[in-house]
Amino acid sequence: DEGALTAAIIDLAERFGSGVLDLTSRANLQIRGVAEADQDALLTGLDALGLIDADPAIEGHRNILMPPTWEAGDLTHGLYGNLLSALPGLPELPEKMGFAIDTGPGACLRGGSADFRFELDGAGQLILRADGAAGGLAVPKQDAMAALTDMAGWFVQSGGLEAGRMARHLKKTPAPAEWTATPPRAEAGQMVPGPAITGAVYGAPFGKMASGDLRGLLDQTGGTHLRVMLGRMVLLIGGKSGPAPGFVSAPSRLMQVHACPGAPLCPQASVPTMALAQRLAPDTRGALHVSGCAKGCAHPRPAELTLVGRDGAFDLVRDGRPWDDPVRSGIAPDDPNFLTQVT
Repeated sequence: DEGALTAAIIDLAERFGSGVLDLTSRANLQIRGVAEADQDALLTGLDALGLIDADPAIEGHRNILMPPTWEAGDLTHGLYGNLLSALPGLPELPEKMGFAIDTGPGACLRGGSADFRFELDGAGQLILRADGAAGGLAVPKQDAMAALTDMAGWFVQSGGLEAGRMARHLKKTPAPAEWTATPPRAEAGQMVPGPAITGAVYGAPFGKMASGDLRGLLDQTGGTHLRVMLGRMVLLIGGKSGPAPGFVSAPSRLMQVHACPGAPLCPQASVPTMALAQRLAPDTRGALHVSGCAKGCAHPRPAELTLVGRDGAFDLVRDGRPWDDPVRSGIAPDDPNFLTQVT
């Protein structure tokens, strides 16, 4: 029962954490503010919900993306179950490697981080594509996991562990030609906050959701449960679209803005971040990233405009990552000309 699961996760976040849940760039859900003394109790609660694998090695590799519109018994759901069964038989892979099952009504997971991609071709037939390859291997569903095992084995045996990710490996080591022969179907338009066929899509600014706002969203919309999505969004199943505290219910500039918790919530940060990011959003274009330090946890990728906290001030990076060389340094956040200096 996905509705009961949603409610139970909210309860655990309130009981053992700060009541805040984070949506990561890989569509993972994180419970924030857990004290060390409560960690074991939280893990016990999550295990009771079936959310923790008995084998830690398998748990560490259960990085699986699925379209939020999957239904019980469909191709996506079936491949997911088969993949869980196949994980123990795969060779040891780098921790960050993951899988995408992009076999829903439209291809929607291309922007997600995954190394092995189950997709459909233009005729609706299943293919397995190595991330970074233009095409994939046509494969019947019953042979899909055997093909995945073969591809994972090739990755290891051909030196992929040194590269760490499939796309990086393919830049130096081409995959067998038969594995790249079938092009995937065209990418579908991405879902955005607003009405959806199965309910409504809501955005979580900065990827943060307060437990009280989540309860309110379910209560006021009549939704039964939530499914996490890429892009710091959730799909509300069975609910109506409309304004909801703590969420974005229509396309918004805030969904292009990234910010970590910042000071004083993170000991690595010397500057507040989220309030500044929200203030800058209307006056900037493209991806905006306000990072409390050079680690860049919220968005470890290039952005048109990146502000990096350092010793209580900000460095400015254009079209780069937080650890790249700044074009300007030491911009004080209380400088009356702050906006002019960063834009």
